Amino acid sequence: MTDYFIQAFIYLIAAVIAVPLAKRFGLGSVLGYLVAGVVIGPMLGLVGQETTTIQHFAEFGVVMMLFLVGMELDPKGLWAMRVSLIGMGGLQVLITAAAGTAVALWLGLAWQTSLAIGLIFALSSTAIVLQTLNEKGLTKTEGGRSAFSVLLFQDIAVILMLALIPLLALPELTEEGGSYAEHSSLSLVEDMPAWLHGLVVVGAIGVVIISGHYLGPMLFRYVVSSGLREVFTAAALMLVIGIAALMGVVNLSPALGAFLAGIVLANSEFKHEIEANIEPFKGLLLGLFFITVGAGIDFQVFAAQWPTVLLLVLGVIVVKGTILFGLAMLFRVRNSNGWLFTLSLAQAGEFGFVLLTYSVQSNVIPVDVSQLLSLVVAFSMFATPLLFIAYDRLVLPRYQTAKNATRDADKIEEQAPVIIAGVGRFGQIVCRLLRANNIPIVALDLEIEQIELLRHIRIKSYFGDASRSDLLETAGIANARVMVVAIDDRDRVVDMVKHVKHYYPNVWVLARAFDRGHGYQLREAGADDITREVYHSALELGGHTLTAMGVHPMRAKQMIDSFEQHENAHEDELFEAWKEIEEGISFSPRYGELFMKLEEALSRSMRHGWDEPNQAEEHVWTPPEQAAEENR
Repeated sequence: MTDYFIQAFIYLIAAVIAVPLAKRFGLGSVLGYLVAGVVIGPMLGLVGQETTTIQHFAEFGVVMMLFLVGMELDPKGLWAMRVSLIGMGGLQVLITAAAGTAVALWLGLAWQTSLAIGLIFALSSTAIVLQTLNEKGLTKTEGGRSAFSVLLFQDIAVILMLALIPLLALPELTEEGGSYAEHSSLSLVEDMPAWLHGLVVVGAIGVVIISGHYLGPMLFRYVVSSGLREVFTAAALMLVIGIAALMGVVNLSPALGAFLAGIVLANSEFKHEIEANIEPFKGLLLGLFFITVGAGIDFQVFAAQWPTVLLLVLGVIVVKGTILFGLAMLFRVRNSNGWLFTLSLAQAGEFGFVLLTYSVQSNVIPVDVSQLLSLVVAFSMFATPLLFIAYDRLVLPRYQTAKNATRDADKIEEQAPVIIAGVGRFGQIVCRLLRANNIPIVALDLEIEQIELLRHIRIKSYFGDASRSDLLETAGIANARVMVVAIDDRDRVVDMVKHVKHYYPNVWVLARAFDRGHGYQLREAGADDITREVYHSALELGGHTLTAMGVHPMRAKQMIDSFEQHENAHEDELFEAWKEIEEGISFSPRYGELFMKLEEALSRSMRHGWDEPNQAEEHVWTPPEQAAEENR
């Protein structure tokens, strides 16, 4: 038992140290997990033969991930992506498998082995790609959606690959494969004829769909009635594990079964609770899976054949990348989205390890070749986070610059007393309020989508960089009364305020601040009126929270007013203390003392009594708890 505790501690401490460091340096959590695995495995030798066993267990994280992905979809959403799912995904698997087969044949391998290798490298890493897309907020982009469609088709194609590989067996490898194979997997369809096997597979899928639709909600209602959260967690895990086991015994992909179950439960009333309970297990198991990939790299084989391994890794990425880029152009996934699609899928995937083992067991790929290919799969997965970094730092800036450079600023045809710089989610509301009061405005923004949106609702706006002095002059800054600065760039906002107040001091400048510190920077730059973007909405929500806890609405309003009054009363003192910090003092005791003074004054104000209004004069108000009891 102690050995297990020590091994678990080694894996966990490696993740706790490596992943935050990788995130801090902008490398992403996946690369952190992989590096942690390399350090505790090949480099320090702290983990050994148990890595392969743990990897099989950790692959359940991929199953959980696809279950959660399925819950984010519904059958209508799946039907809407049919073109990219079948067209793009199908072409990617076929073309990449053909290219891999051709290269393996050129290297002198048998056609059966070559075909198996082509199928293995047609797959990409669902775990790494979806995890990274989610971390970087790229899931909803066109490139991210296209990548997901291809990954989903690949997971479905694994079923056909598992069925095809035994048919490729080589007689000369029978003895080698027999000694290497592991025949411990439970299968209900192993000796069945093909037609019966097909019926069982269809029946298993039907059981998943019907049970998920009818029995799933009944199960969770029964569990919820117990009032025990841990039992709900156990039920959610039981559901996913049971589906994975069912798919496994009929020789289907557990990940595919979990995905189908997720789609079935997508509209369930328990959807969010299930997601909240499974998410921690998914994240932990996925992290463990990535660590085992790094720990499982055989550096002895790598040391003996490192030029071949690196050349093959480069070849896999280049060949797959070329095919993917061509498909992106064919299906009109253009610009940065095309590169995101290409770079995210250019690696081999975790199912490659499964197919490699299965191919050796089925006498299709020799053991020595499989060891070499395992390194190629692992190192190509290792390169994926680096490809995402290249996308972030090389591709995106280039296309963002090109996007702005290829379109000249609009010719501003009119002037107005109010100039608004930035018409995103914040600036749009200002525009609508002024338009409703018939106040003329000139709106400027560098995001063409935002400009088009305003034009759809008949607000005159122009594409252009509001920080350019010539555009401001054309928009009439010299004669303007007010300028609203609401662009989504902290430093540019400060620079614009400085410029306008220096050259046009009579213009009243109102600026959106991201936080208190940014507000102080804008005040120092000369802004006349500053609003923190979440300040008032947070106060309003705080007032609703007080009311929900039984505080009278008028009393809650009084508390909010007191909060604002105390903030304003100490604003000048806090600003002067903040300037000491900005001048190089790492910590200002004065600022801390003033802030605590503000908190104490605020607490005294909150405790101050008040006279509840006469119900004869005011509308009767009932606290939420009492109202709920009366409605029962």
